[in-house]
Amino acid sequence: MNLGSPDSTEVNDLRKYLNEFLTDKRVIDSWFVRNILMRSVIIPKRAPESAKAYQTIWTKNGSPLIQYTRELAESLQMKISEPVGIAMRYGKPSMETAFESLIKKIPDLEEVVAIPLYPHYAMSSYETAVEHAKKVHQEKKYGFRLKFIKPFYQDPGYIHAMAENMRPYMQKDFDHLLFSFHGIPERHLIKSDPTHQHCLQSADCCSVLSVAHATCYRHQCLTTMNLVAAELGLPKEKFSFSFQSRLGKQPWLKPYTDFRFQDMPKEGIGKLLVVCPAFVSDCLETLEEIEIRGKESFLASGGTEYAMIPCLNTHPLWVQTLTTWIRA
Repeated sequence: MNLGSPDSTEVNDLRKYLNEFLTDKRVIDSWFVRNILMRSVIIPKRAPESAKAYQTIWTKNGSPLIQYTRELAESLQMKISEPVGIAMRYGKPSMETAFESLIKKIPDLEEVVAIPLYPHYAMSSYETAVEHAKKVHQEKKYGFRLKFIKPFYQDPGYIHAMAENMRPYMQKDFDHLLFSFHGIPERHLIKSDPTHQHCLQSADCCSVLSVAHATCYRHQCLTTMNLVAAELGLPKEKFSFSFQSRLGKQPWLKPYTDFRFQDMPKEGIGKLLVVCPAFVSDCLETLEEIEIRGKESFLASGGTEYAMIPCLNTHPLWVQTLTTWIRA
């Protein structure tokens, strides 16, 4: 299960896709913004801008995200006998289409193992994907059980695959490695805190043991970063984190990636590597926002060398990790 993409780079398709995506109550949790501003102001303005952005990364096979997800399923299918399908939270193929495809292959299907391709828990990614799948399953009254793989931000297989995927890019001299995670509004973090008194209440909240960490996106992102850095043997001064892709004027998790691109050359960082662990498949947010616009911003600010490390996509160790989860 992945996020999804528009059907094409045409403005009408972007409008349709953004309408489904940005009116999700777990993505935009304000009723007024979601139902009034989004439909009347934000989506009409954003659709043409997004269409231009998608045009810079669109391939002959269509959306990179859809293609990489499909290739991941095909790679996994080569290692297991059970049928593998893909579904997108927004757009095509839908959750219902995926379920129906599996039933055609196994009419007496007993269980579906769903893998939301989000390493970290957030209401706007993992939670909405899971709840949407549950809703479709319930409404269609399917007879099979539905099992979900939990966020895998600290899974040894995922961490190892991340580190090995990054290692070749680190053989060349570099000044700094930036872990750029997808951002979320601060209020989402607070809403997901079951204690209502831990997240963002102190500077070191993510390192203080709490039950809130089970649904704390920030804690899970930092855990991933530290585990990967440890496996790669990186000294603490050699890496840092930031959050990208913010929308609107409300506070999002900081520091902001686009600000860091502008500031790092002033701090003496000339050669920069960037990795985006919140994504397992390359997409608009990695290929256009980070690889294209991020590079332009960093070099224009005085940086000398810049490289984005691709997502896991179909890395053999990542595919092998998925097989171990299915067999568990």
